[in-house]
Parts: sequence; structure tokens; C-alpha cells
Amino acid sequence: MFLSWPEPSDRRRLFTKATSAGRAAAERLRPKAHIRPDLDRGHHWAVGAAIAGILAAGVIYVAYSIYLDVDASGSAVPSLAPYLAIFAALAIALSFEFINGFHDTANAVATVIYTRSLPPHAAVVWSGLANLAGVLLSSGAVAFAIIALLPVDLTMQVGRSAGMTMVFSLLVAAITWNLGTWYVGLPVSSSHTMIGSIIGVGVANALVYGRDGASEVNWSKAVEIGYSLLLSPFFGFVVAGLLLLALRLAAGRTAVRIGATVGESPSWRTRSVLILTCTAVSFFHGANDGQKGMNLVMLILIGTIPNAYALNRGVPPSQIERFVAASQAASTVIAAKASGYDVLGDPRPAVARYVSRHEINEGTYPSLAVLVRSVADDLNEYGSIAKMPPERVAEARTDMYLAAESVRGLMKDRNSDLSADDIAKLRAYQNALDRATKFIPLWVKIAVAIALGVGTMIGWKRIVITVGERIGKAHLSFAQGACAEITAAATIAVADGFGLPVSTTHVLSSGIAGTMTTSGAGLHWPMVRNILLAWVFTLPAAMMLSGGFYWLFSRLF
Repeated sequence: MFLSWPEPSDRRRLFTKATSAGRAAAERLRPKAHIRPDLDRGHHWAVGAAIAGILAAGVIYVAYSIYLDVDASGSAVPSLAPYLAIFAALAIALSFEFINGFHDTANAVATVIYTRSLPPHAAVVWSGLANLAGVLLSSGAVAFAIIALLPVDLTMQVGRSAGMTMVFSLLVAAITWNLGTWYVGLPVSSSHTMIGSIIGVGVANALVYGRDGASEVNWSKAVEIGYSLLLSPFFGFVVAGLLLLALRLAAGRTAVRIGATVGESPSWRTRSVLILTCTAVSFFHGANDGQKGMNLVMLILIGTIPNAYALNRGVPPSQIERFVAASQAASTVIAAKASGYDVLGDPRPAVARYVSRHEINEGTYPSLAVLVRSVADDLNEYGSIAKMPPERVAEARTDMYLAAESVRGLMKDRNSDLSADDIAKLRAYQNALDRATKFIPLWVKIAVAIALGVGTMIGWKRIVITVGERIGKAHLSFAQGACAEITAAATIAVADGFGLPVSTTHVLSSGIAGTMTTSGAGLHWPMVRNILLAWVFTLPAAMMLSGGFYWLFSRLF
């Protein structure tokens, strides 16, 4: 009996049938949690219309708020040209927060998406709203911590060409690096990027003017912030792994599986926990990362409309008497260190050298004492900041900034021989100065909140895939997602309490890596290597980009 070989058409039909049957069997055997969620579905038209409406309302609100602030300051604006320049500058600053939204917050939504706790489009909208709430309720401490990294010389002349060149150089550098890493799907830290950009413009500014590059950076503050950024990934890896281990010991190995079985979806309790942790990470991300945009917006406002934003016009007149009393007490403490020297002429140059280069000579303390008394006399003369003439506001802010930084340096100087009572008087004076110079208007918070929240809802897919699929060799389980997000939320909340920026990206990514290691799923080392390399190179890359842009812009403008 002979067997005939099928005809070509029959062979194709048999092959197709066998292939289809094999794929169907493989699909039945594949755990449901290992099947990628539907990430391609767009927002419902009603959601898109709501986002457009929020953006339009935000633009109108910002424009009206700026108009009211300028009008209240008594500044005369002859045309629309200054307003258009302000809007262009604000658009660049808010672009950083917009990109931060879909670059960093994707970490928060990856867990609820890949554990199927929420549909992708619902997850990003919910996370965006939580980010918006976090920004609105933030303290502002992180914003001022980042401003402290800026070169003193540039901060004092933020309204001049060098100061604005600094601001736009670090903004363009941060946006460039964040967009580039997002395009290739690499989760990197916007905090790292921003701090690297700030250090880069400081070094570049010093080199452009023939000074030592290290002299223009507040290295003590940079080291303090650097510790929080460098240690947080290790903290996330260890703590998230230990949480998963503790959960396994408490609930049993079978309750903490790497993936879900066919047809399984999270119970309402598990779903609630995962949504709650996603909400917490998104909220604290907004509260921490949103403040980076606030300080940039304030620098732009101070540089472009100093009459309206250089000083806090909302300080009530009742606090002026307290300010004058604190100034007199601080001036007495400083004058006691003057050793009989007197000041002839302008006291500002000697104080500026002390602040920027830590140069102390026989004229430093007498000049500082005179400057402190001068600031108090100005406020006492006008009765309140709101009544100060517009042309005097910018100079008054520079004087207050010099006095505050000098007093802060004096309190940290171990050779100052200050008593506890002296330090208390200087700290009270510093706090009074900070109330006048460190403030964030409500409309700035709202603008940043909208930019970050809307950014979260757009462009999130690339980072979500990386976090959800490419860090470990298995997709996220319910327990892994919860442990990683609990760790991230707690870390960001603690850092925000101390006024320190922290990387949501690094904490959550390292937390997922920790849970993958603890569960035995293993890590996808090519992607982990790329994330580690990005973590290492973000700081120097941002420094080089911002330094290069500063050199270029200082030549062009």
C-alpha cells in the first residue's frame, strides 16, 4: 500500500490548521496575567473633551491671575508683548511637568494595569487626578530645597540675561533628556535630571567667567539631596522584597504567586489594596515632583515680573512689627561679631562675596549688620510689602536674599562661636525673611497640577510596558504590585516630609525588581542593566546638556 504526498494546497491547509490549533492550545495554557493588557485603546471622547476643557480653563485662569497680580503691584504694562513673553516662558516651564507626568507617573499605573485591577485608560485618568491633588496640597519645601542648589550669583540676578539664560538652559536640558529616555522606554528620574541640569549651569557659569567650576554650586545641599536620590533605589529594592517575603510567610507560598491562573482576576479586597496603593504613589508623586515645576515657574515670574512676584505681597502688615523686632535682635548678634569695624559705602558687595564665595574679612559682619538694619528700615517705612513702590521690590528681594543666605551660613559656621540664644534669634530672623521671599501663589500650584495631571493621561504606554513586563521575567502579580507601591508611597511621603526630592521612578522600579528577586521569578537583566546605566548617566548627561545649552544661549542672547 502506497501513501500519496498531499498536494501543495492541501499541505498549506493542513499546516495552517495545525498552527492555529497550536496557538489556541498555547493561549489556553498561558496564564491570563501574562497576557498584555489592552494598552492601545484610547480615551473615551468625553474624557478627551474634559481634558481639553481643563486645559482651556487653566489657561484662562492663569492669564487672569497674572493680570490681577500685575495690576495689584501697581506696575504699568504698556502692551501685550510682555504678557506674551511670560506665557511663552511659562509654557516651557510647564512642559517639563507635562513630560514628567507621562514619564514618571507611568510607574504608578503599571501595577494596577498589569494586575488588571483597573483598565488602562481608567488607571491613567485616576492617577492623573491623584497627581493633581498631590500638587495642590504640597508644602513647597521641596521646591525651595531645589532652589538652594542654584548658583548664588545667578539667583541674585535672575531678572537679568544671565539669570534667565540659566533658567532656560536647565529647562531645555531636562526636557531633552526626559523626552529622549521616554522615547526608548527607559524609566529615569526627573529629579536626577533637574538636579544635574542645575549643577551643569552652575559649573558652566563659573567657567564662562573664568572661575573655578566647583565654586558656583551649593555642594553641601547637593550632597544632602544626592543621598536621598542615590539611597532611595536600594531602599526600595530591599523593603519591597522584605514586604513580599513577610507576606509569603504570613499567607503562604500559594497566596503569593508570580502570576494568576487562567480566568482569575483580583478579588475586591486585592483590587482595593492595589488601587489604594496606586492612588498613594500618584498623590505623593504629585506632592514631591510637582514642586520642581513650581520653583521653575517662580524663577521665571521673578525674572520677568519682579514687581509682582519678587516678594510675597500677601504678608499681612501685622507681621511687619515682628519682622522689625527680629531684625533688630539679629542685627545685635551680628554687630557683636563686627569687632569695632564700621562700614563706609554700600554693604552689599562684602555680603555678596560672603554668600557666593564664603570670603570673610573685617568688613563682612559689619556690612551684614548694616544690611539687616537697612531691610528692616525699608519695611518699617512702607508699613507692608504691598505698599512698597514697584521699582523698589526687586532690590529689596536681593537684599533679603543676601541677608537670609548670610544668616544661614553664619549659623552653620562652626567658628562663629554663637550661643544657643544667638542661634534662636538668627533663626527667627531667617524664618521672617523666608515668609517674605519663599512663597508660591495658588494659581502656580493649580497650573503645575494641571500640567502634571494631564501629562499623566497622555504618553504613558512606553514606560508602563517597561515597568510591567521588562524588569522581571514574569508579569506582576497582585502581591508584587502592592508591595512595590506601598514601598514607593512611603518613601516619597517621608522624603516630602523632610523637604527632599526623591525619584519615584527609581524607588518603584527597584521595588518591582526586589519583589521579582524575592519571588524567584528572576530579573530581565538586559533591561535592568539599561535602567542602571540610565541611573548612572542621567546626572552627568544632564550636566553636560545644561552646561552646553548655557554656553550656547549666553553667546546667542
